Amino acid sequence: MTRSSRPPFRADHVGSLLRPERLKAARQKAQRGEISREALTEIENEEIRRVVRRQQEIGLKAVTDGEFRRSWWHFDFLEGLDGVEGYAAEAGIQFQGVQTKPRGIRVTGRLGFSGHPMLEHFRFLKAVAGESLPKMTIPSPSMLHFRGTVDPAVYPDEEEFFADLAATYRQVIRAFYEAGCRYLQLDDTSWGYLCSPEERERIRQKGWDPDRLAERYAEAINRALAGRPPDLTVTMHICRGNFRSTWIASGGYEPVAEVLFTQVAVDGFFLEYDSERAGGFEPLRYVRRPDLRIVLGLVTSKFGQLESPDLLRRRIEEAAKYVPLEQLCLSPQCGFASTEEGNLLTEEEQWAKLHLVVEVARQVWGDL
Repeated sequence: MTRSSRPPFRADHVGSLLRPERLKAARQKAQRGEISREALTEIENEEIRRVVRRQQEIGLKAVTDGEFRRSWWHFDFLEGLDGVEGYAAEAGIQFQGVQTKPRGIRVTGRLGFSGHPMLEHFRFLKAVAGESLPKMTIPSPSMLHFRGTVDPAVYPDEEEFFADLAATYRQVIRAFYEAGCRYLQLDDTSWGYLCSPEERERIRQKGWDPDRLAERYAEAINRALAGRPPDLTVTMHICRGNFRSTWIASGGYEPVAEVLFTQVAVDGFFLEYDSERAGGFEPLRYVRRPDLRIVLGLVTSKFGQLESPDLLRRRIEEAAKYVPLEQLCLSPQCGFASTEEGNLLTEEEQWAKLHLVVEVARQVWGDL
């Protein structure tokens, strides 16, 4: 695969898609014991086949399974790692005016990787993707530390925790590669929180130094990626929270830009840029690697109203003052359903958003 044909693509998307009502109903029936796990899996399979075809019809070169088998974008994966368990938290994660279901994760044993059900999920996606490139999305290693709690009896030394975390993720990455994955995305909201003055203060109240935390997360990610196969593209998606069309953090990329764009060894960044809360393009001046792609998340996934193509083209031109146009791509700013509840728009509005991304990318960069 040549560099020009490798992801991220000029028109791309983050990954999660609105769960169809049929799938939501089936998941509820399975939770109540009214249908079997096998029956639910068959419905999931059918809906994933359908959603892959729709992505292909729109013109997207990379396809995902919409995260249709997950409840959460991060907890479902992290709970499958050795030494990690999920639990019913006292409260959910607080967004602007709304709270998620109560859920948490904690590290109760030594971290490791002895297999994961999402490997089979990816194999199914690959089998139905045809000539499209199947994209796998998993939470970044940072998220286990940022969202979880660590038993000090298991890891009295934080250095040892981060060493095991990186080693576990190296195994994860190898396993997905051996399953046929060539496009892997690490989803990471911690960097968005590190952009927010309010969230940085909350981080300090936990006893962490936000600037040191950024360095520590960059180190952990790079150690996790060490030795990855050269034909595996790894990108990172960063946003400021996405649940029921709301958000948590607000602030431009300036506090983390130098560390993020000069130290984190991914092939591309999917960056939230759909509102003033993400700030301007000036922090992109730290993008110095000519092979690093920046996917501008200029199209919101939170609401159904379509953006103006002219406005999108102008914003791409603005970003090109800091990063060469050849290194830029376009996408929605986040997924459409980071949790199974989904954002407040219709499926048709979702597809119209993705179609807009493809059409504007064609206008800016030519034949995709």
